[in-house]
Amino acid sequence: MMKKLLRNYIKTFEGLSKEVWWLSLITFVNRFGAMVVPFLSIYLNESIGISEKNIGWIMTAYGLGSVTGSYLGGKLTDCLGYYKVILISLFFTGINFLWVMHITSFMGLCLSFFFLITMADMGRPAFFVALSAYSKPENKTRSLTLLRLAINLGMGAGPMIGGILIGTLGYKALFYADGCTCLLAAFLMMYVLNPKKAKEVDTEVIVAMPVAPQKDIPYLYFLIGLSLFAMVFLPIFTVVPLYYRSVYQISEVNVGLLMGVNAFLIVILEMPLVAWLQKKSFDNIQLTIIGIVFTGVSYLALLWEAWVGVVLISIVLLTFGEMIGFPFSNKFALDRSKIGKQGAFMGLYTMAFAIANIVAHNAGMQITAYYGFKMVWLFLFGLAAIACFFMYLSRRMLA
Repeated sequence: MMKKLLRNYIKTFEGLSKEVWWLSLITFVNRFGAMVVPFLSIYLNESIGISEKNIGWIMTAYGLGSVTGSYLGGKLTDCLGYYKVILISLFFTGINFLWVMHITSFMGLCLSFFFLITMADMGRPAFFVALSAYSKPENKTRSLTLLRLAINLGMGAGPMIGGILIGTLGYKALFYADGCTCLLAAFLMMYVLNPKKAKEVDTEVIVAMPVAPQKDIPYLYFLIGLSLFAMVFLPIFTVVPLYYRSVYQISEVNVGLLMGVNAFLIVILEMPLVAWLQKKSFDNIQLTIIGIVFTGVSYLALLWEAWVGVVLISIVLLTFGEMIGFPFSNKFALDRSKIGKQGAFMGLYTMAFAIANIVAHNAGMQITAYYGFKMVWLFLFGLAAIACFFMYLSRRMLA
């Protein structure tokens, strides 16, 4: 029985190009280094003494940098090509991580994280375009899932190692690890995905008269819903770790282990789950809506504070929402990008997450400061309901 399950699991990865595997490995190395993110709010609060309100504003600067980087990344990808943009992004992100840890003033932190995330998110549209170029049309959803698996495996393993580094070497070790892994990913990119060595396998034809994404109304409705979905998801990196500490006094190491549950489930279940869902009669937007519902319900579970085990139930529900919602929303965006310039379409796709970064972290921290955690969970569930509505509007216009 176990051998059959293992064979079926391995089978879900068959047929993907070697370039997709290399791109996923580069992404893993990069995201493994993103150890700072889950501990950022705790680091700013406990190590530097930044108040919860000011942490919210620092995260807003972080989000503004994400919007700027996503926009520039989309434009530059169409002008320079995905390879150069990814390389520039990885290199300068690594350099930025190595000096941002020396900044302690509030304004300095706002500016530093703005520039850091601008460089980091500049590469996101390029990664999606590269993945599309290296994937056959019939393999794109599975290729996206493999890339997400690499992202989540890296971001899941990173916090676990990060928690250990904090306990032994302190917070600065995280910034060194982040900077060095970004630089390592850049050198790996130069070695294995140089345009002279890697080949594109996408055979789909892009239209001769491309449509501007700003004029694609169904796509814009989709992006609004996606941005709201991201706003619901992102507090897992800021408000939720503080909730673990404040309500249940969970240590940094155990916060990292809880984040690891998310990564473990994604590694084991996401690829088979996506492969199974592809065989069903649901379309990409319907599956995105299902993912949003799971994510919203995960926060409702946290309203019950009588039992610490509820945090595990919540992270499992959120993980299923992530595994279902994000791969198929990504596939919808890639499919839609064929009617225009891919960099511009995927730039707006990543900007939806960037805008969510501006709003979600600050709103979550401000609501926490003034009204407490329970009001945050209700607010996020309400956003999930609105996100479902915009996804429904998008699907209705395409029907």
